[in-house]
Amino acid sequence: MIIVIDKRQPEEVKRNLSGYGEVIEFSSTGITYDAISGHPDIFYCSTPGGLIVAPNAPEKFLSILNSVKISFSFGNFPVGFAYPETAHYNALCTHNFLVHNIPITDSSLRTLNPALKALNVAQGYTRCNLLALTEKHFITSDKGIEKVLLAEGLQVLYILPGGILLDGFKNGFFGGCCGIYDRKLFISGSLDHYGEGKKVREFTAEHSLEVIELYDGPLFDGGGILFIDDFNQDRLPVIA
Repeated sequence: MIIVIDKRQPEEVKRNLSGYGEVIEFSSTGITYDAISGHPDIFYCSTPGGLIVAPNAPEKFLSILNSVKISFSFGNFPVGFAYPETAHYNALCTHNFLVHNIPITDSSLRTLNPALKALNVAQGYTRCNLLALTEKHFITSDKGIEKVLLAEGLQVLYILPGGILLDGFKNGFFGGCCGIYDRKLFISGSLDHYGEGKKVREFTAEHSLEVIELYDGPLFDGGGILFIDDFNQDRLPVIA
């Protein structure tokens, strides 16, 4: 298995993740603005139909996917410097839903996943702002996303984003600090350093997910932690 993270993640995060798979430190130059230039969720989208990659993702990282025999499909739109060119792949997919600002979603996500119900939200950086613990249980720091999911009868924990690190911005977003694998919620940082940490601990415990805090420090928004299995299936939320 490979684990794709922003190259700028704290060193302790990299060391701790290396116990679960091969850590790939992602970065890009001259494609998008610096704060998100190493964020996996800007260039990659995990879907039931397979991993989708922006066509202008750095060749170095396409070669890594090929070398470890991870299958993927190219999207249609390149990542760019300005919104919405920065958000075509920042959707969240489960086995039932595609949640995104649908007018800006790269069409490959719909083409490869025709059975998914599309839930349209105003927030284009959906994956940054939304984490799926299971098919029915979500965490978000966006009120608009919360409203749409609640209307579907889904359970949503709303949390404030304050205190999450993202260079160049007042704060990052919780989803961008996290990844899920094997019923474990991996977090770049410690919930003890986050004002909403108690709520997150209680909500994840209710749904039997183990929390793995990857370093003792404030939460770091690195564009998510992307786990990709060596059997070519990128990890989607557990079914529960």
